[in-house]
Amino acid sequence: MASFFESPILNSPYEYPSRHWELQEDGQPTQRIIEGRRQFSFITPIPKPRKNRQDQDELVFAEAASKLRTDDQQYDLTQVINHCKSNVM
Repeated sequence: MASFFESPILNSPYEYPSRHWELQEDGQPTQRIIEGRRQFSFITPIPKPRKNRQDQDELVFAEAASKLRTDDQQYDLTQVINHCKSNVM
């Protein structure tokens, strides 16, 4: 069996996705193929930093994101996208 890095694409671009590589919570592949379509989630595998300090860009982004969100209005695109994917074939 091929590994994720040898053969990352499992499905034809012209057919419904029938299987996918399993990913860990941090987005790294487990080398297992799972039947069915993957549920949507925001996964960005990022290498661990060499130093324990937070970049200024991350601080600015976190501050901007907190200003967009209120108690009355939450942005959760995961549910919307998974609902759309379940209705598209």
